[in-house]
Amino acid sequence: MSDTATLMVIGLTAIVTYSLRLGGLLLAAKLPQAGRFKQFMDALPGTVLVALVAPGILNSGVWGGIAAFCTGLCAYKTKNMFLAMLVGVVIVALSRQLQ
Repeated sequence: MSDTATLMVIGLTAIVTYSLRLGGLLLAAKLPQAGRFKQFMDALPGTVLVALVAPGILNSGVWGGIAAFCTGLCAYKTKNMFLAMLVGVVIVALSRQLQ
């Protein structure tokens, strides 16, 4: 692909991306601010996060489950997300050294 075509693809991708973002912002004002749909939309970020994280935890086996549990417990108890992520990373790193 030529440099011009590459730049055009990058430019069009940027336009589409920002158009989608702008559309989402404009549409947000029209969405219901109460009721079941609002509850669904409020729960959506958490469900997307679980859908992205769960396969990785399951593929990691027992140690992945232990790391995820300890990370969640640390986040719940300390309310410090950085510390919680650090706990999970350390557990996974140690488990890989033991295997």
